[in-house]
Amino acid sequence: MDQDAEFPKLDTNALDTKQAILAAIIASTDDTIISKTTQGIITSWNPAAERMFGYTETEAIGQHISLIIPHDRLAEEAFIIGQILKGEKIDHFETLRSTKNGDLIPISLTVSPIRNSAGQIIGASKIARDISERQIADEKQAMLAAIISTSDDAIISKTMEGIITSWNPAAELMFGHSAQEAIGKHISLIIPPGHLGEEDNIISNISKGNKIDHFETIRIAKDGRLIPISVSVSPIRSSSGKIIGASKIARDISEQKKAAEKQGVLAAIVDTSDDTILSKTLDGIITSWNKAAVRMFGYTEAEAIGQHISLIIPPDRLNEETYIIGEVSKGNSVDHFQTFRRAKNGSLVPISLSVSPVTDSNGTVIGASKIARDISAEQASQQETAKLYEQLKELNAKKDEFIGLASHELKTPLTSINGYLQILGQRVVDEKDKMFVSRTQQQVNKLSSLVNDLLDVSKIEAGKLHFDEEEFDIRGIVDDSIDLITHSNNNYRITLHSPVTKCIIKGDSHRIQQVLVNLLTNAIRYSPGSKEIEVYLSYNEQEVKIGIKDYGIGIAPEKLNNIFSRYYRVDDINSKASGLGIGLYLSSEIVTRHQGKIWAESEPKVGSTFWFTLPVNNGVL
Repeated sequence: MDQDAEFPKLDTNALDTKQAILAAIIASTDDTIISKTTQGIITSWNPAAERMFGYTETEAIGQHISLIIPHDRLAEEAFIIGQILKGEKIDHFETLRSTKNGDLIPISLTVSPIRNSAGQIIGASKIARDISERQIADEKQAMLAAIISTSDDAIISKTMEGIITSWNPAAELMFGHSAQEAIGKHISLIIPPGHLGEEDNIISNISKGNKIDHFETIRIAKDGRLIPISVSVSPIRSSSGKIIGASKIARDISEQKKAAEKQGVLAAIVDTSDDTILSKTLDGIITSWNKAAVRMFGYTEAEAIGQHISLIIPPDRLNEETYIIGEVSKGNSVDHFQTFRRAKNGSLVPISLSVSPVTDSNGTVIGASKIARDISAEQASQQETAKLYEQLKELNAKKDEFIGLASHELKTPLTSINGYLQILGQRVVDEKDKMFVSRTQQQVNKLSSLVNDLLDVSKIEAGKLHFDEEEFDIRGIVDDSIDLITHSNNNYRITLHSPVTKCIIKGDSHRIQQVLVNLLTNAIRYSPGSKEIEVYLSYNEQEVKIGIKDYGIGIAPEKLNNIFSRYYRVDDINSKASGLGIGLYLSSEIVTRHQGKIWAESEPKVGSTFWFTLPVNNGVL
């Protein structure tokens, strides 16, 4: 048999052609293609490998593959060879390899076994693709995804037909729809019926490649709330540049709207205020100037803004501005600072100035706002009031002088009259005459008491009320006062409640008795329907406390604060009661001079209790 017929010859030309094609592909590909033995010795190294790793073919062939493997990744090679020896292929293994100059390159590695004609694995071919750009793109994509996910603004994408394709967490918070509920729905899901026409306009602009910035409109939430938003819309393009959709960034501007409305209200207040309102920087440059400032100082807004505040400050008051700016810079306000400012015509305007710091969003003081009120009329009124006060003060002094003089002049004849009545009382024998003399003496005594009180008032006003300090038994003074009042008012029963038998204190016993007699007399005077008076006396280590209680007509609560004022009378409770309203005033002055306290407790139609305390050891001031 012909051997050539039994074993056909290989077409060497075809093999050479195929080999040439493969060599051309390997030489021209952008991917690194390397072959190596199962021991890791490099046997081929294409031009792309030279570009990727920096080694020439001559430098690389014959070297171990660890030439391009970082030290901390050598274990990968053992794994790869292990898989290859099993006849298994490794696809898209992402790792790092090092270049000649030491740089690390992220690559995607595909490794296949190389077999000989007998099918034995004799090496491996490696295809390595530089994935640096893909990793950068992945990182960029991840960063964008993180930004979208964490943004406080709603970020939504949609197709040109308006179908929602993405919906970030902020969109869920703003509109109330979850991503699952929104994606796949038409964008009209969040557009109120009255605003649907806006979507056609937006899509029209996007289809032309135009961007829409800060379009203010209204959108509707899941619960029906209308939300004012500022929306920016940009076209989304495919890799070929074709517009395939739109991305929307929506910001809730509810707070900005409220702030704008508030700002509008404040601007209206500033504009219509009768007070001058202006603002300035910390350097003193005027930044705002309302209509009242124009009226007060004569400068128009155009003339004032941009000028230094010294425009309206008289030269001799410039140091005030240094003080004001110093306080404002510390965050302090200056309230009702009275000064003068100068108008355009040179006249000086008296003003009351209040200055507050102006701060930015970070709380940093950046300027000051000033409110200035013309106090010309107020100052004129104050001057007139001061003049009237001086006149009244002079008249009051003359009145006190007259009372003191008149009381002094009355005292002598009253003393004489009282003496003559006592003599007359001893000589008359007729009972009717004796009763007449007795009643006349009572009236003279009342008049004498009144004159004495008036004299005491004039002495208090002059600072000449005299006190004799001594040690005395307060229980004895209380007993004497009760006896004195009981003797002249024997139809009243005055009961003393006290565990005290003797208590020595310092002070003027005569003046303290004067207080007791005044309070007991008032208790009788204002208890026309009652015959019971109760007196309380107690003490501790610090003070003595005395109370006088009646069951009379009482005093209204709103009048209790005034009853110790000079010449004050609660006339509406007993208009028939005599007196000038000086007894309680004198009592208060005497107790106060003894470093004590006096007050009243009362209920209309129930009665009153007057209390006063005296320190045990302090004496008289």
